[in-house]
Amino acid sequence: MREWFTLEEIDESVAAITRRTQRQPTVGIILGSGLGGLADAVESPDSIPFSDITYWPVSTIAGHSGRVLVGQLEGKTVFMMQGRIHYYEGYSMQQVTLPVRVMQRLGVKTLVVTNAAGAIHPDYLPGDVMLISDHIGLMGMTGMNPLRGPNLDTFGPRFPDMSRAYDPDLLELAKTSAAAAGIEVHTGVYIGLSGPSFETPADLRFLRAIGADAVGMSTVPEVTIARHGGMQVLGISGISNKANLDGSTITTHAEVLEAGKIIAPKMETIIRRVLSSL
Repeated sequence: MREWFTLEEIDESVAAITRRTQRQPTVGIILGSGLGGLADAVESPDSIPFSDITYWPVSTIAGHSGRVLVGQLEGKTVFMMQGRIHYYEGYSMQQVTLPVRVMQRLGVKTLVVTNAAGAIHPDYLPGDVMLISDHIGLMGMTGMNPLRGPNLDTFGPRFPDMSRAYDPDLLELAKTSAAAAGIEVHTGVYIGLSGPSFETPADLRFLRAIGADAVGMSTVPEVTIARHGGMQVLGISGISNKANLDGSTITTHAEVLEAGKIIAPKMETIIRRVLSSL
């Protein structure tokens, strides 16, 4: 398990990609659990398996195909990850976030990060979409910050500001895009936990009390690295299960994947409209 990567090692990963595509992406898109169907919308993509990229960790979770697609979507050249890597799979935070560093070295300036999330807000229902206005980085607060280790000054400062983790202009554009398509969305706070166990009812009541609306096991590390490197970020959560604040229901990964079938078309519409407006 790698604790951190040097700039030279990151560039080895970049080289493995540029050997497979001549395109210059400007927008990165990370697809979460059950949301890989959006990859079908990318036009004539160059497809690169994670396993073919130097140092790149391989996804081990159902619903994550594990490949990079570089191609056109709504007139923009996108770098799309069909699947992501999670800390709970046994990788370090630096391995989990290596893809974002690679995007930065490729010249990607805008990151769209999606995830499947559990509802904490009692009004959220499976199949709903939540635009992320902010997050609670509980993993980073307890020592698992992806910026731990030597700072790479090429990307950003030792102590990056996170007051605008999710770009306000992109958030407003996503709201407008959803409204124009007749898609109802929530706007709320995402909290990232390490996983892989789902939360207890007491966990969820605690998370609700500290201001979280939805919970997942990803996104926060990637957004932290994205902001360190000066990227603008749009975050979108697909609500995969209802809040289990009283212990009356059981949450499963199969439920998460099933909800993705309802959520994915909504996300595709919103993301397409946002890209076409950039």
